[in-house]
Amino acid sequence: MRIELGGGTVVEVLRDGVFRLDGGAMFGVVPKPLWSRRKPSDERNRIRLGLNCLLVRAGGRMALADTGIGQGWSDKLRDIYGIEREPGLETELRRRGLDPEELELVVLTHLHFDHAGGNTRPLEDGTLVPSFPRARYVVQHGNLYEEALAPNELRRASYLPRTFMPVLEAGLFAPVRGDAELWPGLEVVLTRGHALWHQSILVRGAERTLFYPGDLVPTAAHLDPPYIMAYDHLPLETLANKKRWLGQAAAERWLIVLEHEDTAPLGRVVRDGERFRWEPLEPGEVSG
Repeated sequence: MRIELGGGTVVEVLRDGVFRLDGGAMFGVVPKPLWSRRKPSDERNRIRLGLNCLLVRAGGRMALADTGIGQGWSDKLRDIYGIEREPGLETELRRRGLDPEELELVVLTHLHFDHAGGNTRPLEDGTLVPSFPRARYVVQHGNLYEEALAPNELRRASYLPRTFMPVLEAGLFAPVRGDAELWPGLEVVLTRGHALWHQSILVRGAERTLFYPGDLVPTAAHLDPPYIMAYDHLPLETLANKKRWLGQAAAERWLIVLEHEDTAPLGRVVRDGERFRWEPLEPGEVSG
């Protein structure tokens, strides 16, 4: 899926596949009779979630936003999480004729395993190395040092050292603190709530702006402000940030790519009273 933003800025949605998580955990205080109308669950109460990463090209540069769930999962965990890596991030890059060494920037919304799993790859002997050895890996300083490296008991299962320690040991992390412009037209904005130091990504072209909210708004079923995951550290901050950023996205007609939307990840939001409505788009439908 290729999205033209104008002025030579192009975003492509790369699919690392799908996985599944417990529906109750994904919708927090919202009762199942409500959330299941939007996201039906399977016999194990799991909902299907996409793994949508972004490839950003602008001014002769390339950046990747999030790296999906990655490789190296045991059969047991593939079953628990219902992981289906089709086509997979590596395949998506190869189809475009891209060598991982060409990427100069990897921007991570946060270091949970379903967003940072493709940061590393195994060699034939099982040694894990950075997947993008010439890239700077950009994440919030607090997410790396205060959360991933020292998770509490509630969050430990979300941070897998194999997805970030090889990057840290190779000296490839380039942490930021708060909002930052990484290059002209590529920005990260702090959107605390899901993680203490979660960030979302803005890509601004000459004609259009694209917002990649990460787990601030994981799917279209989470557009209503109270539909917040039980995983979130600070749900009231998620609530405030969701209303702020979705309100701006609706007012300025930003394009949005929802990271965990499995069927229609590209669209716009429209304000509907205190709520927001999802308008899915195909790339050919994108206009000013």
